[in-house]
Parts: sequence; structure tokens; C-alpha cells
Amino acid sequence: MTKSQYEAFEALNPFFEIVMEGLRGLVDGDHYFDTIAEDAYFEYLYHFPGWPLTIRGRANLIASFSGYGKTIKLHSSDALVVHRSQDSRVVILEYEVHGKILSSGVPYDNRLISVVTIEKRKIVHWRDYMDSLAAWTALNGAS
Repeated sequence: MTKSQYEAFEALNPFFEIVMEGLRGLVDGDHYFDTIAEDAYFEYLYHFPGWPLTIRGRANLIASFSGYGKTIKLHSSDALVVHRSQDSRVVILEYEVHGKILSSGVPYDNRLISVVTIEKRKIVHWRDYMDSLAAWTALNGAS
């Protein structure tokens, strides 16, 4: 993707930045999407309306993120903790993202844990956990 194509995903920049910080020196690529292997597998271990439980492939992941900025705009991320697994290919990232729900202006604050498997300096597997109650509450207008 080109830099101008990445601009379509700017609502997610704090997420991209904290993940890239957590994976610094472990993956190749200047942008989060560049670090994903073409056939990577993503698992989302939460049930959230409208979000798939699994995604296969870099192109499908990019497509799934394409509407994010119409709903939520992130303004920051923090609280990064990086854990190295006994399996040298696996890194566990804990982090928080902060933003707002665009339709209501309600704050959006969420905590996540991502278990990332890296092979040949590309992400090949991503298992994600988040505070789905925080997301549900924010998207339904409660503050």
C-alpha cells in the first residue's frame, strides 16, 4: 500500500503506533499493514456484533478495518506492556486505546491483549482479547 492509501485508516493510527512500538525490531515494515504476512490468520476471542471471529489474509484484514474511522476515532494509546513468550516466535502485547464514538461523542477507552506470532519477520497469527463491555457501552451511547 502507498502512504496515501494508509491515510484512509488514520482513525486507527494510535493502535498502529502502539503495536509497532511493541513489535519494534521483530517485524519488517513501516506500517502495521506492512508487517502482516499475506496469509496471516487473525482470531478475535470476543463476540461483538458486526465483527468476525476470524479473518484469513492480509487483504481481508485491511478490508475489515476500512469502516472503522466512520464509527470510532482514536486519539491516543498507552499502557504498553510487552511480554516475550517461551516460544521465541510469540510476543504478547497489553495496551489501551482511547478515542471517541463519532456519532455520539461518547469517549471510547478500551484495554486489549494481542498474542502475536511472527515468522520470517512478518505477523502470521494474531489472537486478540479486548474489554468488549467497554466497547459495547461506548457504542451504545453510555458514558
